[in-house]
Amino acid sequence: MQEKTFVAVSHQGESSILMGKAATLAQQMHYKHISISEQDNHLVTLVYTEKGLEIQLKPEHNPQKPLKLHIDFLSSALTYRRQHGGIKQALARAVGIKPGIRPSIIDATAGLGKDSFLLASLGSRVTMIERSPLLFALLQDALHRMAHSPDITQEIIDSLSLIQGDASKVLNTIPHDEYPNTIYLDPMYPHKRKSALNSLEMRITRELVGDDMDAEILLKNALLCALQRVVVKRPKTAASIGDHSPTHCIQMKNSRYDVYLV
Repeated sequence: MQEKTFVAVSHQGESSILMGKAATLAQQMHYKHISISEQDNHLVTLVYTEKGLEIQLKPEHNPQKPLKLHIDFLSSALTYRRQHGGIKQALARAVGIKPGIRPSIIDATAGLGKDSFLLASLGSRVTMIERSPLLFALLQDALHRMAHSPDITQEIIDSLSLIQGDASKVLNTIPHDEYPNTIYLDPMYPHKRKSALNSLEMRITRELVGDDMDAEILLKNALLCALQRVVVKRPKTAASIGDHSPTHCIQMKNSRYDVYLV
């Protein structure tokens, strides 16, 4: 019988540095440390490669071709958005970024951290909250690699922080004098069409963490904690979360931002 989640090291010759990283991570997460030769016995593995930490997931229909998930804030796509996106892009407008105004932000559903990274690149201080220990491990590794890149300013590095936990509970522990200006939510929603699975990253993330069935509770807690606004990313045609009606919406091609002014 195959085990579900362990930590492996992936590198020809199994370098001592990667093995050490995998052993340390396994101890921290209370997972088992295995060698690459044992990987075939496990469905989900956290694997250290030369490019960083990645999750490898074996789909039941084709276990010989594992799906791989890796977070890279230095990717060409994110670099382009960081350099050319600006404060006029929909995400920036939704969270309240304006000329001379950079709100403090909590990204309560950090996921792969792309939105948080872009918002920090625009000058906001962003705290990411992620409850999945697997995604949290990937985010930690991505932040570590980013911090050692000459292409990323110290200001961006200092503007990003990461917390592991259930966001609804974490928000309840924040002192009033530390409430953020904006809380951003991008919950994983139940999909009804195959088109919702067109992204490999989305497929793997959904397989690992499932849908956020407590999104309504999280929204209620966020509305009590945010000083200025709560922003929820939704599919373009989806209903708003729960009984709350947004103050206004920012429409995009396939999705929208529901903005709740506090």
